[in-house]
This record gives sequence, structure tokens and C-alpha cells, in this order.
Amino acid sequence: MTPKRTVLSNGMVLLTSEQRTLPMVSIELLVDAGSAHESAPQAGLANLTAKLLTYGTKRRSAVQINETLDFIGASLETACAQDTASLSMTVLKKDLGTGLELLADVLTQPAFPQPEIDRQKQAIIATIRATEENPGAVAGKAFAAALFPQSPYGRPVEGTEASVKALQQKNLQDFFARYYRPNRSIIAVVGDVSEQEIASLLETALRSWSKGEPSAVATAPVKIGSSKLVRMNKDLTQANIIMGHIGVARGNSDYYAVQVMNYVLGGGGFSSRVMDSIRNERGLAYSVYSFFAAERSHGTFEFVMQTKNETAMEAIRIGNDEIRRMREEPVSDQELNDAKDYLIGSFPLRFDTNRKVASFLAQVEYFKLGLDYPDRYPDLIRSVNGEEVLRVAKQYLHPEMLITVIVGNLKKIAEK
Repeated sequence: MTPKRTVLSNGMVLLTSEQRTLPMVSIELLVDAGSAHESAPQAGLANLTAKLLTYGTKRRSAVQINETLDFIGASLETACAQDTASLSMTVLKKDLGTGLELLADVLTQPAFPQPEIDRQKQAIIATIRATEENPGAVAGKAFAAALFPQSPYGRPVEGTEASVKALQQKNLQDFFARYYRPNRSIIAVVGDVSEQEIASLLETALRSWSKGEPSAVATAPVKIGSSKLVRMNKDLTQANIIMGHIGVARGNSDYYAVQVMNYVLGGGGFSSRVMDSIRNERGLAYSVYSFFAAERSHGTFEFVMQTKNETAMEAIRIGNDEIRRMREEPVSDQELNDAKDYLIGSFPLRFDTNRKVASFLAQVEYFKLGLDYPDRYPDLIRSVNGEEVLRVAKQYLHPEMLITVIVGNLKKIAEK
């Protein structure tokens, strides 16, 4: 069934895909309420606000919310990213009314009870501390901070231990009141329900949810970090390395050519050039890959690998060489066809569950790709040719701009 798009009276965009095979409904709600909207001293505010939604409303305690979900066998989860916060629900068709009532309650009447705030702050701080023991996460954090200095995009969504400790109940209430509004939201509903039925149910359930200030145009980070080497000492046998720089925004017309190019470089697993030269030929790294992550306003390019401390500098040198080679040598017909076949062939795996379809539809709307995007995608990839791959490699790979982060045993790395 082709998805349908409606705008509800409160300004919320509704996407519906009717799937009658199972008596289930999956719901994905995206709200323009990510960490990009918070200040540096309040880092972690968007994340804490999203977490607290399901921990008590003006009508139900956290325990009552969980008991209701258990009773109807439904799931309700929240998450927060840099640009958006999300709520995901899966519910049986027969309990859709109860599910929507609960969803409306957490969306419009969260209480942010102080004991729950204190508990969640402790849990987040414990997660931040645990992350400091994960060398890959430490490298990722340092890379973002170096690439996007003085920007929310350069800070972790969870915030820092100090910023989370400082967050107050009033901060959450104010953030929620300002950013959690229907005209800043997209809801995708997939499953055993028609567009007319779900639109009517949502109009009723969310009748008290009023519009707020509309979403602004996404703005790219003002300052981009320049090329540098960041070394962080940790007593590890393997060095964790990230090399990268600014990438492309999702709306860039070269996005698809960039994806094909990156598949050949380092996105294609065992069939990528970097896997071939760094792992297969020289045995320097077990894991090596690259990717372009694209947001609405900007993007990043990252080249990630783990290698022994003693071979870290050699692996970095070869990684640099491969990035340069990508800009200089045309791709072979075999490389081009393998990349396109994989990207087209793996695309349907994004829709193998209703929940994945709901999430995908919300993203399609968020990035303004059009509801016919799944039908157009194969041709968008198929039309990429070798000349375009070389052109985008020259245009979007910048060896001279690389920020390189090394987390490892610096003494052993330096000895080499």
C-alpha cells in the first residue's frame, strides 16, 4: 500500500501505511526537540526531557504507565538525538485506543516528578562514566568536539557529568513547553489501521495539544574544526582511530553518488578498498570502514579503524593513501556495479518489520524526500556513473582537512 500523508488540525504531519497482515499497529513520532536546541551549560537537557516523558504524568505514575503497557502487551520507548526526539509504540489493534490515550498523556501531560528526575540523572551519569571506558566512544566524542567546536553538534547528546547534575525540574518543564508541539512533529503509523480511522483517533486523543513556535530552518554548525591530530592515552592493546572531516547534508543532490563512492572506499565491508589494503594485504586491522552520515543541515565523513598500537601510524598513512587514491583513480566497472547492486539489493531490508517502516516513513518526511522515495531510490543509485564517483571523491574527500583522533597506548605508538 502506498503511504498516505495528512496534516492534522493541530499541525502535526500524519503518515499512514495500511498493513493488514497482523492485528498490530506500530507508531513512530519524531519531534523537533533534539539536543541542537540546548545551550552548552544545559547539555543533556533534551535527552533528560525525552527520558522523563514515560516516568509519570499528571494522571499516572511511572508504575501505572508500565502496568498499563504490560496489561495490553504494548511497548513505549523514547529516545533523543541531536536534531530530534522520538517516541516509538507498538500495540495490538484491539488496544489501539488505550495505547493512544497513554501516548497522548505522556506527550501532553508529563509531570517530571523530582524523585524520577534524580533517579534518571544518576542513571545518565553512570552511562557517561561507563562510556569513558569505551575507547571507540571516547574517540567519537573527541572527533565530534574537534570537528564542531562551540556547537551542539560537537557535544554528546547525554551531556557531561557536570551539566547533567546542574539540570533542574524547571529547565525540563520549559524545554518541554517550548519544543514539544504538534506543529513540530511527524507521526508515522503502520499496521492494521486505515488513514481515516487513525486520523480520527489522533484528532480526539491529541485535541488538547496546542501549536507552538514552528520549526526553524536547520542551521549548519558555524565553525568547522581544521586539520589536527588528537592523541589520547589509554592502556590498550589496540589503538582506536577516527579520521574525518565535514561531509554532505542529506538534501545535497550528490548524496547518492557519495554513497556509491563511499561503498567502494570503505563502506562495502570485505569488498571495499580499505579493507583490501589495510586488512587483507597487510593484516594491520581487523575492523576498518568509512561512512558519510548526513543530517538536514550538514554531514560528516568518518574513517574508523582499530589496529595494534605499534602499527597505528602505518595504518593511518595507508588510510590517507586510500583516500587520495579514491580522488585520483577511477573506479572499475566491477567496483561500480558491486556497489550499486549492494545498495539497491539491501534497501528493502529497511522495511522488514512494521516498526522499521514507521521509522523510515518519519525520516522520509523529516528529510522531505517524498512518499515515492522507496520507488525512486533504485534509479537514483542506478544512474550514478564512474565519472560522477570520481567527481564527488575529488569534491567531498579532503585529505588535507583530516582530523585524526588516536586513542591508545601513546608510548607504544610513539616508539614506532
